[in-house]
Amino acid sequence: MDLDAFRWLLTPEGQRLLARAADAPADPLRASASLRRHGTAEQVAAALTQARLRERAADKFGDLAARMYFTPDGLEQATRQPVAEHRAARLVAAGTSSVIDLGCGIGGDLVAAARAGITAAGVDLDPLRVEVARANLAALDLGGAVAVADATTVDHSPFDVAFADPARRSARGRSFVVDDWTPPWPFVEDLLRRTSCVKVAPGIPHALVPAGVEAEWVSDHGEVKEAALWSGALATVARRATVIGSGGLATLTEEDDPGAEVRAVGDYLYEPDGAVIRAGLVTAVAAGVGGGLVDPHIAYVTADDAFRTPFARSYRVVEELPYREKQLRAALRERGIGRLTIKKRGVDVVPEELRKRLAPTGDAEGTIVLTRVAGQGTCLLVQPF
Repeated sequence: MDLDAFRWLLTPEGQRLLARAADAPADPLRASASLRRHGTAEQVAAALTQARLRERAADKFGDLAARMYFTPDGLEQATRQPVAEHRAARLVAAGTSSVIDLGCGIGGDLVAAARAGITAAGVDLDPLRVEVARANLAALDLGGAVAVADATTVDHSPFDVAFADPARRSARGRSFVVDDWTPPWPFVEDLLRRTSCVKVAPGIPHALVPAGVEAEWVSDHGEVKEAALWSGALATVARRATVIGSGGLATLTEEDDPGAEVRAVGDYLYEPDGAVIRAGLVTAVAAGVGGGLVDPHIAYVTADDAFRTPFARSYRVVEELPYREKQLRAALRERGIGRLTIKKRGVDVVPEELRKRLAPTGDAEGTIVLTRVAGQGTCLLVQPF
């Protein structure tokens, strides 16, 4: 999709074609043929692309997706709506009245900030993305300004907060090397000297986080989506794990972490959320359930009592099974376990390949955890609760 084709989609004729594209057949050739009399080949392609992107975007943007506009790479890089709303809520709680998005893409974070009542402005080098971001604000009846500009040259001092989401791609594809980011890491470091927030990859090393900057890892329904670096007045702790789920939002920081010791496996096993693990707060979960670690280097927690916690999946330990494959196969068959879930941590096992070799048969369902306990390979039969 080019800029002219997208702008045409915003016209009354383009909107009518886009509405038809939403109801077009799923098969691309049939869909294109059914719409061909309503526009040029380029216009039809733009409308169909947009309609399909809206369908895909529902996973990230919920009901808003049906009114928004996207580009393929812009949608891929956009922040999920619940995560963006959490970020905007933090800005509001800190008294933020204005924010500038330095590299706004299609405007997902701009939308969240504007919906939270913050005066939002964005810049991006890509004219198409700027046009899409502007259209998204208008489609949702939100205020805000967007312009084509180089984020590294923009004067962001008039805004309460500067936000950046560096593109983490190089000519080779997605990159986790900070030198490949756009804007580059030195720009990020400079930005973090003022009150700002920078979205980064969840794999960012702790050692890379500047002193005095808060690092927050965020998961949405069990999947770690991002890390965010908060500086200046927005930094309240050093490390934070935030989990978003069907029950709402919960957060854990190093202030909740008195530490925990390694102990024998108790009646219950807890699998910390990925955001908790990334933030280095597994022992905080252990303290919260009155338990300890199964191994000093493994992110499993055990306890004698049952707890429901938003920061971990909870399992009842049924029994310990043989760790060796041949004996394990026999034990599973003896128990009639045919539908087998294999979880592992800290051991060299590929669950899909192991399941084939175990060839479980039977009507029962079971979950095994393969891990190290006090340095020894261990298999636990567990039951989720």
